[in-house]
Amino acid sequence: MKPHHAHWPQRVPHSFTPTHTTLCDNLAISAKRFPDKAALVFLGRRLSYRELLQQSESIAAWLAANGVKQGDRVLLYMQNCPQWVVAHFGILRANAVVVPANPMNRAKELEHYITDAAAVVAITSADLAGELSTASQAVPAGQGLQHMLVTRFSDAFDDDALSDPAIPASWHAWLSTPHSPALAAGPLVHHWTDVLQNQSPLPDYAVMPDDLAVLPYTSGTTGLPKGCMHPHRSIMHNAMSCAMWNNACHENIALCVVSLFHITGMVAVMHTSVYAGATIVLMPRWDRDYAGQLISQWRVSHWTNIPTMVIDLLGSPAFDQYNLSSLISIGGGGAAMPQAVSQRLWELYGLRYVEGYGLTETAAPSHSNPPERPKQQCLGIPFIGVDARVINPDTLQELAAGEQGEIIMRGPQVFDGYWRRPDATGAAFIQCDGQRFFRSGDLGHVDGEGYFFITDRLKRMINASGFKVWPAEVEALMFRHPAIQEACVVSARDSYRGETVKAFVVLRQAQQGKVSEADVIAWCRENMAVYKAPRLVEFVDALPKSGSGKVMWRSLQEAEMAKTA
Repeated sequence: MKPHHAHWPQRVPHSFTPTHTTLCDNLAISAKRFPDKAALVFLGRRLSYRELLQQSESIAAWLAANGVKQGDRVLLYMQNCPQWVVAHFGILRANAVVVPANPMNRAKELEHYITDAAAVVAITSADLAGELSTASQAVPAGQGLQHMLVTRFSDAFDDDALSDPAIPASWHAWLSTPHSPALAAGPLVHHWTDVLQNQSPLPDYAVMPDDLAVLPYTSGTTGLPKGCMHPHRSIMHNAMSCAMWNNACHENIALCVVSLFHITGMVAVMHTSVYAGATIVLMPRWDRDYAGQLISQWRVSHWTNIPTMVIDLLGSPAFDQYNLSSLISIGGGGAAMPQAVSQRLWELYGLRYVEGYGLTETAAPSHSNPPERPKQQCLGIPFIGVDARVINPDTLQELAAGEQGEIIMRGPQVFDGYWRRPDATGAAFIQCDGQRFFRSGDLGHVDGEGYFFITDRLKRMINASGFKVWPAEVEALMFRHPAIQEACVVSARDSYRGETVKAFVVLRQAQQGKVSEADVIAWCRENMAVYKAPRLVEFVDALPKSGSGKVMWRSLQEAEMAKTA
């Protein structure tokens, strides 16, 4: 027994026998059990489990007819919508691997996803197809996309849907984006509605639990993003675990506003709900009043989010018009929930906000607070099947309760390694007591009751409203700016986002006085995902460097934090 076992939910097993089925089987089983039940709700239209299965099989047949074979990688690049879910299961049913890409990424960032994953087919939406086509044409000859399946958001909602006053007016333009005829110069373009009507034969299903299912990318302290190899079994484990932990059943209604491309939305919301046969109410983007309307209208029972969303909703002038009494489970991660906000949820609805912790490498949760006994601003206790410890990052020796060190973990949901990066994989794991543990790169401690807390990072990472920003990646993109000689990216405090991105920039001598901080910020917003783009830029004559010539980013970081201490 470990200290946290004293607070383990009695209804939840500490571990369970792994299933011999795959993620595709979850959809097939739920469709057989509840064929006419709403699997997805989007802008008022319901998509039943039968329809979700049929459409995903149409996508699978089309992929196979266009040369996609077992183990091939297919890029999935769009915002939350029913087509994302259909495409995800369609790719899996074609025996292929889903490569989810952040819809905020721009062409320069997408080039790496195409070439590193060796993807020849991509599925995207009309508002993003141009970005993806540009990226494909920019990669070396022979490495670009061959086929691109494009959907319009309007393929998934009725003609009068946008007349609903609850839908933000600012969404209308991109929700109505038509197909563009200007994409003919890139990969061969196919339209969603046409592909759903294809009569190609469905390929035999040959995938087993150990086969690769998803290749989500994560950045790090150096270099370009790395693909995390998740087989069906690791995603399946956490889908089942989340269902057990949060009392999921087929009567649940989950609000999905966290991005599906992100491991949390994909696993803790989508796969958990499909496994349980629950209904998912999809939001393509965050809007506090539309979220309040959906929770009230659809009687949402489960809501996984990031704390800034809850803060935003509670701050709405229209908050008193919404009825959140249907919620029985609310929680998330990515940032700490302020105590005052958590207290308000308890006073208004008797809800305890359940914080959790996980990484792309751990298929979302590796830790979570027990719903019946959560602690605030705490990672929680090791999740089902997880062995987590705190070690001295230098000696690798386990530390006692209360001592700060690096958090490591092992469990069925831990990924197999980094795609085509044996060096990075080797550095990410250590042996402890004869077992293979993943090094999180996060510093924390365990209290006397076995609850984990995070206190710092070994990895250089900025957490902006739950979005992880890796300075090395932002710097690499900024160096493409013709006026920038050097750049160093650090975290700055932000009253709403918690942290935000700041760049110290050295301009080329010929450009000094000709380029402003605002110019650099605008360029960054055009060339990288908006959440990564620096919101603060400070020009400096030189960056501090060590005797070996390395930029001393930590001294800049510490100085920035001292300004607002």
